[in-house]
Amino acid sequence: MGMVKKPKYGHGEAFRYMENARELLRSASIEDNIYIDKKPVREAFGTAYFAVLEAINEVLIEKKGVTSKELPKSVDGYRAALQKHFAVNNGKLMRDFESLYETLHIAGYYRGLIRRGTMVKDAMKDTDAFIKKLLN
Repeated sequence: MGMVKKPKYGHGEAFRYMENARELLRSASIEDNIYIDKKPVREAFGTAYFAVLEAINEVLIEKKGVTSKELPKSVDGYRAALQKHFAVNNGKLMRDFESLYETLHIAGYYRGLIRRGTMVKDAMKDTDAFIKKLLN
């Protein structure tokens, strides 16, 4: 019996978090393009934000040589890591991260301000695009 290879850190975790966010949204009632119950929508935004962080963690560990103990522990830490490891050649990535932080974490999760269905869907599409760009 051969040894089972342990999966890489976070491999697929970002996509798993995004699927969880979509499940939360599917469970939320919506009328006339407005989510009625804020709670699952806020949870979906928080989960999508975690997906962004997991994608960054995965790249930091697998491609940039950062150890799990050295991973960022705050949004400022993520900003610094992006500037150090990514944004030197990619200012767009930093702008995308800032926009997702403001949309997902602040407006969507923390303040619960986004309830319009089309806006929620756009935020999830933007999050998917950011993760795919980062992981490819």
